[in-house]
Amino acid sequence: MPVKTSNKLKESAAHIQDSAAHMERSTVRVEDSADRRTELAADRTVFAAERTYAAWVRTGLVAMASGIGAKALLTDLLPHWLVMTSGSAFVLFSVFCFAAGVWRHLYPGLPPPMPDAARIHPVILVLVNVILGMVSIAALIGIWLDPS
Repeated sequence: MPVKTSNKLKESAAHIQDSAAHMERSTVRVEDSADRRTELAADRTVFAAERTYAAWVRTGLVAMASGIGAKALLTDLLPHWLVMTSGSAFVLFSVFCFAAGVWRHLYPGLPPPMPDAARIHPVILVLVNVILGMVSIAALIGIWLDPS
């Protein structure tokens, strides 16, 4: 009888050892899976920030076009001061949108985990938005200096 008990104990120990090894492999897979989900979430955060930046720029471009359009279309319909005020407000709002887009993209809040996706270089963002801001200021000057 002691031989049977000894064999059962050996089998039980081997089974426990196999189970522990299986559990260790499963734990590594779960940790790898969680890490990958975190990386993918960081990538989605980068892409969401880029979409938000694009929305700011798009809004700024529309505001600039609205300011120019207000000057061109409303000149004969409304008093001069109202046309100038509305056109200027739209163009100044476009400058705000360009600045806010860069600001929100560069300072999003808490830093996300390191993503796999590459971010747009901040110098490119600043350069593009400075150019857009200068175009808006030129449009504002054009609105104010246009004799009509």
